[in-house]
Amino acid sequence: MSPLNQRRWRSFKSHRRGYWALWIFLGLFGLSLFAELLANDKPVLVMHQGSLYVPVFKDYPEKRFGGEFETTADYRDPYVRSLIEKDGWLLWPPVRFNYQTINYNLTVPTPAPPSPENWLGTDDQGRDVVARLIYGFRISILFALVLTVFSSVVGIAAGAVQGYYGGRVDLYGQRFIEIWSGLPELFMLIILASLVEPNFWWLLGLMLLFSWTTLTGLVRAEFLRGRNLEYVRAARALGVSDGQIMSRHILPNAMVSTLTYLPFIFTGAIGTLTSLDFLGFGLPPGSPSLGELVAQGKNNLNSPWLGISAFVTLSVMLTLLVFIGEAARDAFDPRKTPLS
Repeated sequence: MSPLNQRRWRSFKSHRRGYWALWIFLGLFGLSLFAELLANDKPVLVMHQGSLYVPVFKDYPEKRFGGEFETTADYRDPYVRSLIEKDGWLLWPPVRFNYQTINYNLTVPTPAPPSPENWLGTDDQGRDVVARLIYGFRISILFALVLTVFSSVVGIAAGAVQGYYGGRVDLYGQRFIEIWSGLPELFMLIILASLVEPNFWWLLGLMLLFSWTTLTGLVRAEFLRGRNLEYVRAARALGVSDGQIMSRHILPNAMVSTLTYLPFIFTGAIGTLTSLDFLGFGLPPGSPSLGELVAQGKNNLNSPWLGISAFVTLSVMLTLLVFIGEAARDAFDPRKTPLS
């Protein structure tokens, strides 16, 4: 790590709120990556007659455990559990529900309030809220991460071409971006999402159509400034290609200010996905969605655990990301970077 990056890292660590927010966020995200081991309607491990099975990752027929059917074993069925426990044991995850598992053993109407079985209650279809929060947190983070990477690549490339070549390329590009940015993004996403059956990749592509412009202006300004610097002009005089000048000489300097915007683009992607899910134009029905849980909270005001659970999850997630963004911004700011 270069001395400059070491100073930036020290500056980031000195921002205690952002530093701890980073570790808390990474911890929560890391746990969500193993959601199948934390919340599932299948055991993590099954020992039966001396053989070890992993139902979380592989389906086994009921007949394998002494049942009568060749269909996949239903481990929540007391009969199947008794067959296994007669000559073995089951290791369950902390939450014995998948995001789409319906609890048919409820003694109260849905949405059911919090109980020892459903820690945060169930939604209006009898699905466990904790399980849907875990899976919804993961899909929201992964969606925002992929969208941030793709939109950054497209936006940086467009801004670099505009700023480096200038002239008509810059002029026409700016006029196009002004028109494109003037479109009502949310309304356009709703219209486009209503024309197709939305899924993860469709939504990603639709949101990428509008999110790439976020970094274009910043990168364009950096390239407009950098293309006239002496070392860039010297490289051009020595016959270095435009691609090498852009990628090796100007882009590293432009990335300093660009990186500070990424956490805020990340939070914007999560907010847009949540809004679309809340309005019913997001992920397919049944998907673990935080926005869909917010909508259920609105439609079931007599079940406050739905709205409160979704609100707390989104608030913690976005707050941590904003804290990380503030620390990253200060770390890359030369006026705030410590010299030692």
